[in-house]
Amino acid sequence: MELLVTLAQQLTDITLEEILGFTGFGEFINIVSSGDPDLIFSLDGLYGLFAPLMFIVFMVEIVAAMISGKFKWENIRVPLLCHVVNRVIGRTVSLSVAFAVAALFAPLAPFTIDFSWYGLIIAYFVFEFAHFIYHWLGHRVRIFWCLHATHHCPSHMNLSVSYAHFVLEAPFADFIRIGICTLAGLDPLLIVVVSGIDSLWGSFIHVGEEMMPEGRMSKLEKYILTPAHHRVHHAKNPQYMDKNFCNLIPVWDRLFGTYQRLQEDNAPNYGITREIDSNNFYDVYFSECVCLIRDIKNTPGLANKLLLLVMPPGWVPAELRQPAVTEQENVS
Repeated sequence: MELLVTLAQQLTDITLEEILGFTGFGEFINIVSSGDPDLIFSLDGLYGLFAPLMFIVFMVEIVAAMISGKFKWENIRVPLLCHVVNRVIGRTVSLSVAFAVAALFAPLAPFTIDFSWYGLIIAYFVFEFAHFIYHWLGHRVRIFWCLHATHHCPSHMNLSVSYAHFVLEAPFADFIRIGICTLAGLDPLLIVVVSGIDSLWGSFIHVGEEMMPEGRMSKLEKYILTPAHHRVHHAKNPQYMDKNFCNLIPVWDRLFGTYQRLQEDNAPNYGITREIDSNNFYDVYFSECVCLIRDIKNTPGLANKLLLLVMPPGWVPAELRQPAVTEQENVS
């Protein structure tokens, strides 16, 4: 009996810790209860104070959806389940990719950029470039699309979508982003600050129509990426696919030709082009990997099998492509 009580207490403590971690209030409570002004105004302190912000906005979005009568549990159920699974796996599999990459690449940096006001500006453009590279690879390389597709499976846009990720996507993203930033000589503190800003804005732009119907932000839309831009990114409309890879400042999207505004006469149709049940956790979380394994098994030739890993999603070897039917052949 005593053992059961102990186990129940441990389970309660773990559950409470996870809830506080998910909402961001765990860090907030620790910082405020410390009563230490130096800690409160430190980098960790500021992070702790802002940590609950996205959860609060998420709750406001849900309340707004309920008031308007548009709230549906199925629109947030699978993304939240993805987050829970990732938290559980994260407890048993330690992925210290950021630290390992920083230690690996730091000696190779040709120069260093220290923490300063101009260093922050440089760091943000470098980080946004690194994010663009990771994000582009996640869409245009099949093996990496398997890691990123979970995030694009939801058929409804809201803040819960920011929780929908495959567990191995974060290590992949950190390897690319932290690797590029470290090679560019950014001070670790700069990387932490700009990645925090980028993460906060990157979560916010998933806000849905229930809270921000238009998703636009007046004149700011000319200079930054708004929820309207990110709705384009999550849409499977042909005009919108593989667009707006940046998070906040679209300079790299404009430079590389992937910038796209939301068109008034072309409403976004969310999800991925492959047939999928967006309310089925297995389908959302694992099916892209299953499809890749199946295609590798059914594709002849070692070279073609390897190409399947690195070519864009939907690519098939030339010898397996269906010949185009001309209008004359169709008539005959």
